[in-house]
Amino acid sequence: MSPRLDASHTQSATSTPPPEQLDRTIDPLDPVEGLPEIPPYDEIGPVDARALSKTLFERLATLEEGTHEYAYVRNTLVELNLALVKFSASRFRSRSEPMEDIIQVGTIGLIKAIDRFELSRGVEFPTFAMPTIIGEIKRFFRDTSWSVRVPRRLQELRLDLAKAGDELAQKLDRSPTVAELAERLGLSEDEVVEGMAASNAYTASSLDAQPEEDETEGALADRIGYEDHGLEGIEYVESLKPLIAELPSRDRKILSLRFVANMTQSEIGDELGISQMHVSRLLSRTLVRLRKGLTVEE
Repeated sequence: MSPRLDASHTQSATSTPPPEQLDRTIDPLDPVEGLPEIPPYDEIGPVDARALSKTLFERLATLEEGTHEYAYVRNTLVELNLALVKFSASRFRSRSEPMEDIIQVGTIGLIKAIDRFELSRGVEFPTFAMPTIIGEIKRFFRDTSWSVRVPRRLQELRLDLAKAGDELAQKLDRSPTVAELAERLGLSEDEVVEGMAASNAYTASSLDAQPEEDETEGALADRIGYEDHGLEGIEYVESLKPLIAELPSRDRKILSLRFVANMTQSEIGDELGISQMHVSRLLSRTLVRLRKGLTVEE
């Protein structure tokens, strides 16, 4: 995350700034008339940041959106309150996503909170902003971090099951049963099972992942069955059976000698006492009949 926010980025959360400001970087340390001098952000404590934010919100309400002064005050509010984003992001440290990405998403939530905040309501900004920041981060994980897309209802059920499972495990000193989870959440056992199954879609393992030390089996890719190409012909064989049964006995015998015994047309002619040319004509006629029969079946 860059320590300086571009005006075009922060303005985009609510409106598009004038074209002349799209490529203009607003330095939070640039002076703006009527505001106190702001020290480096890493030297400002939480109490001072809260007091200064209140002053900035008062000034922001008097400025016209899209102006240099408005962008300066808004960007400064973002910089002053980034600690809220970092604190919120730390709650998701165990997730697989890079912390930098989580902070960026949380910053979007901070910008939305700044744009919606009204000082006249008498609520402290951190109290107002934290739910918005955390909600933005949770939405990010809910919408982008699942290996297999599942309905939002099941995504939320997974979170409820995880929370209820931890609480019951502490209370019972063991893993809760499906029935206990269902009773705790007021759901049916089938719904709990569905939510537990959906949890498996959150992360995916590589087919080449190596097994644990205590496992005797190899990688998952080594345990996947091979493709049986013989299965592809089963449908055709089953479709041909009634068609072949309707053929005259001599035509069935020619098919058997040609495709089962792998005899040549000359050998079939010697076997049946007919010429090779006659065998060829009979075989061609039979194959055309079978192809037409398959076409009609389809």
